[in-house]
Amino acid sequence: MEDKDLFKIIKNLSRKLPRFDDGRINYSKSKISPVINVFIKYKDRILLLKRSNKVLAYKGKWNSLGGFLDELKPVKEKILEELKEELKINKNLIKFIKTVKPYRLFDNSIKRTWLIFPALVELKQKPKIKLDWEHTEFKWVYPKDIKKYDIVLKLDVSLNKVLK
Repeated sequence: MEDKDLFKIIKNLSRKLPRFDDGRINYSKSKISPVINVFIKYKDRILLLKRSNKVLAYKGKWNSLGGFLDELKPVKEKILEELKEELKINKNLIKFIKTVKPYRLFDNSIKRTWLIFPALVELKQKPKIKLDWEHTEFKWVYPKDIKKYDIVLKLDVSLNKVLK
């Protein structure tokens, strides 16, 4: 999916949904939400983040870096924004960013459809991770070990897509 297709989806949703004071789309009560699912890789490990009790969904579960696509901007720009905002990782640490085809995932437990945009960010060096309020812990793990953690729904599917 190209950014222009994403813009159409977000524009359609924005007509129906409320906005925050800063203009971003408020997906908190939406039945469909476009999100990025960003795996951060350094050497042979990926970063897992434990979600805090202050987030909307999947409290206490392990996840990759994520965020709502709540503005009309390219996916890669949103990835850079989330890296800086949530983990204090600057773009000068990035070796490359890879995005793959998005997919839909319905979570019956919360009656929500996620439109997931998986991505992989490979780093040149291991950063000093500084968590914000959305996460309580982090771990660098081997991709094959991801299922040993209490992960968000189908996180392993997104990981497999970006590692192909």
